[in-house]
Amino acid sequence: MGSMTLTDDIKGKLKRLNVLEKIIAINVVIFVLGLLFKPVIGWLELPSNIGDFILQPWSIVTYAFAHYDFLHILFNMIWLYVIGQWFLNLFNPKLALNIYFLGAICGGLLYLLAHALFPDLLGNSRLVGASASVRALLIFLCAYMPNHGMRFFTFNLKLWYIGVAIVVIDLFGLFGYNTGGNLAHLGGVLLGYFYAKQLVKGNDIGKGFERFMDGFVNMFKSSKKGPLKTVHKNKGKVGGYTKADFNEFNNQKKIDVILDKISKSGYDSLTAEEKEFLFKAGK
Repeated sequence: MGSMTLTDDIKGKLKRLNVLEKIIAINVVIFVLGLLFKPVIGWLELPSNIGDFILQPWSIVTYAFAHYDFLHILFNMIWLYVIGQWFLNLFNPKLALNIYFLGAICGGLLYLLAHALFPDLLGNSRLVGASASVRALLIFLCAYMPNHGMRFFTFNLKLWYIGVAIVVIDLFGLFGYNTGGNLAHLGGVLLGYFYAKQLVKGNDIGKGFERFMDGFVNMFKSSKKGPLKTVHKNKGKVGGYTKADFNEFNNQKKIDVILDKISKSGYDSLTAEEKEFLFKAGK
């Protein structure tokens, strides 16, 4: 009975985690499994050689969940937690997932491209770590609202200062011992920056990836309740949209206007009502 209660308690806690906290949990579980069964991580690593990559194509994503070193996972997960709290207070969870996964993919592609062009630069190496994904989320925020201030000890730093500092560190890192890792970081940086600049223009470049992921997840869902759900959803639709769809659309537009205001004038320029709306939307 006690073990059942413990299991239910763990399940309850996991359900209450936001999407990025769940990703942190997955990273930690994989890290522990890697300590116990080292070959597990080998199966997730991204090989630098294109030929080896073709044999394990899933590694373009899975490497971002694999860590060998305790300090490596510790700092990545702390960054992910801090950025995640901020990010999900402003944007929806699907956007966070799009940027996390696409950041990993872009980081991995730049790593593979660099090896294909300069094989001696990276040698026969393998890539692990969530850094490219974390960079993508951070740089997205820095590019989306560059003039937003962040308190740092006794003074305010604009986000774009932080973004530039991160990029400079990664560029210098190309000349160190972790060239491959820093190339992947820059891939995440490029994705985060481009995603933000396009979203400001109203283009969500991750929509195609989001649909692909939704379709992939739906393949594993039971379809027993499908007909009932379809009938229910179709009731009350206007022009193919439900009232909830309209509400979501209107709320997103309000959020976009508020974020645009933050980008131009800073968070402190918001009214109390706007701050409250943004806080509730984040929840």
